[in-house]
Amino acid sequence: MAELLQSWRFWALLSAAFAALTAILAKVGVTGVDSDVATFVRTVVILCLTGAIVIAAGQSQALTQIPGRSALFLVLSGLATGASWLCYFRALALGDAARVAPLDKLSVVLVAIFGVVILGERLSGVNWLGIVLIATGAVLVAFR
Repeated sequence: MAELLQSWRFWALLSAAFAALTAILAKVGVTGVDSDVATFVRTVVILCLTGAIVIAAGQSQALTQIPGRSALFLVLSGLATGASWLCYFRALALGDAARVAPLDKLSVVLVAIFGVVILGERLSGVNWLGIVLIATGAVLVAFR
């Protein structure tokens, strides 16, 4: 079990499962509610949950020790996350969850491209084939 908890694959699959639940629960929750208000409610819940985790783990002191550069990029990441969530909830309010979520997951393709271009990461030919297949699948699911 300890080995499983140290596996990035385990956590990535768990993240995917929670993301799938998020799409379905959000689609139901956004019905009859302004998408910006729905995003705000979701954000407050996440803030409370993660705040409780940090406090329970005794990590609140670490908040004062975040280096400036890290803080800047975490704030920028937070702004990007907020923009993503606002767009995602608006899309869910207007479209089917089964079509919105796969198109949203084109972020996987963009992360691969940005990782190579900005971070200097390397992907093999097989990796690129997977990225092309993800993009193709997302586009095929998004259209009727």
